[in-house]
Amino acid sequence: MFRLHEGSIKKEQHVEFLKALRAPLERPLLIIWDGLKAHRSKLVREYLDSTDGEVQMAFLPPYSPDLNPVEFLWAWLERHALANFRPANLNEPDTTARRKLRSARRRPSIIAARRAQAELW
Repeated sequence: MFRLHEGSIKKEQHVEFLKALRAPLERPLLIIWDGLKAHRSKLVREYLDSTDGEVQMAFLPPYSPDLNPVEFLWAWLERHALANFRPANLNEPDTTARRKLRSARRRPSIIAARRAQAELW
């Protein structure tokens, strides 16, 4: 699951995303985050506490893009899916990026490569 936002993502948007992520899964979640200040905010911690342990968080070590599968996904999007992309208008980059990210979910090779790159599995 992913969301694209214009500008910086605030703590409120993190909580909204966690709620949306949790709703359809109906199982405990482990969220692995980087050290962004918003991830450690009081609002996020309060939401996590309200889940009675159903949502746990762990943090990646400082500056560890090699462990973060999301970094691999963004690199794939930038270097392959959107390489040589020339938008016809200002809305097209957002629409195209969303479509390409959705297509990545259906490509087992992308998912496997992200896991292998992070060396977590």
